[in-house]
Amino acid sequence: MPDAVIASAARSPVARAGKSLAHVHPVDLAVPVFQAALDRVGIEPGEVDDVIVGCVSQVGEQSWNIARNIALASGWPESIPGTTVDRQCGSSQQAIAFATALVSSGLADVVVAGGVESMSRVPMGSSQGDQFPYGDTLRGRYAEKVDASAPLPFNQGVGAELIAAEWDVTRAEMERFALESHVKAASARDTGAFDREIVPIGDFRADEGIRETSLEKLAGLKPAFSPDGPITAGVASQISDGAAAVVVMSERSAHRLKIEPMARVVDHVAVGSDPVKMLDGVVPATRKILERTGISLDHFGIFEVNEAFAPIPMMWQKAFRMDDEADARLLNPRGGAIALGHPLGATGARLTTSMLHYMQDTGERYGLQVMCEGGGMANATVYELYAAPSTGTNG
Repeated sequence: MPDAVIASAARSPVARAGKSLAHVHPVDLAVPVFQAALDRVGIEPGEVDDVIVGCVSQVGEQSWNIARNIALASGWPESIPGTTVDRQCGSSQQAIAFATALVSSGLADVVVAGGVESMSRVPMGSSQGDQFPYGDTLRGRYAEKVDASAPLPFNQGVGAELIAAEWDVTRAEMERFALESHVKAASARDTGAFDREIVPIGDFRADEGIRETSLEKLAGLKPAFSPDGPITAGVASQISDGAAAVVVMSERSAHRLKIEPMARVVDHVAVGSDPVKMLDGVVPATRKILERTGISLDHFGIFEVNEAFAPIPMMWQKAFRMDDEADARLLNPRGGAIALGHPLGATGARLTTSMLHYMQDTGERYGLQVMCEGGGMANATVYELYAAPSTGTNG
């Protein structure tokens, strides 16, 4: 079976909902990013076998198979198909995994995978409308754990509160974590660490969710879910707009096209977990991929664990004893979704893009990306920095 490699990775700057990208149709937001992913390594669109795009709210402007619409809007040959994936927050990480499977099986040579979400124009929950996605059978299964009569008995924020309580993560600790996310992201922005990965959208060139905040400001925010709960807007991911794309190809095709890849895809797993807690799947997903790859945690130079809510990466740190100062520096080293934002369908590919550029910048060999997901699921992917005789400038 051929090895699957990442030839290039690109992303838009992430905008706050209702701000700099609110006027841009999600298809038009994705087009320059997907085109840049090809242009950066000189691949002609005719080389592409398929396009796979993660998108959570597949309704309205994001409906009717947005992957196909992105390919057509990019001016690529009409012969290139596209399909759209919904694995909730991990949708574009799953899109990359599906692309990897196609390439590794020999069913495709070049696949563009990524994601897009305009939470300004297609708000979270739009696909639900005035209907509810849980039937009586599902409600009955969890009637002892949730209010089965509620319109939406499963709630991510409540799940985050349950996880914080189970893992003894206090609000003050979460606020320190959130502040550090902003500090890391601001440093990356100010030093130009994000410049190579970002594709400007018109005049919009920099992530706009990064704030100059403080522990005092964070402590003054009201609980977002339970009246006395520890979860506030300050320790949660931001509602955002954005897009990201990677080019997945066989190593053979990379050699044929004289492309030096960014990384090799080592392995990918997906797991299910308790849909009431909903967000704790990052722990079993990590255990599963470490067992499959045989790579120990001390061989990784970077971990990207999505900051859906602060207790999720903090739980992950505690579970794997990665919460001392030295190990903590390896987690989301350029900030996470608390500071940068979380455009749902795009975040998986955004994390991949940021992680691979970090690995190129630092020379770290292995990176692990883990995401919790709505419905009680999680994805984990291991990447290995591509080793080649010459130094490439791809990505």
